[in-house]
Amino acid sequence: MGRILFFALIALLFFWVIRSYRRALKKREEMHKQPQSLEGEDMVRCIYCGVHLPRSESIASEGNFFCSDEHRRLHLQSES
Repeated sequence: MGRILFFALIALLFFWVIRSYRRALKKREEMHKQPQSLEGEDMVRCIYCGVHLPRSESIASEGNFFCSDEHRRLHLQSES
């Protein structure tokens, strides 16, 4: 009976160590993810109206950036 309790305690200790290790790894991953979300994004300027907006939200055409498809179209018309 004593051996069974001994091995049960060893199993519980092993389980506790593994669980603590997993939690520590998860915390470390979360700490590394936070600074990446605070980095930001490149801003570009609409060549037609001058509004600054994130590059991912802009419309690129012929090396220029626009805030909307309408401004892209108007700029191309004014060049012609």
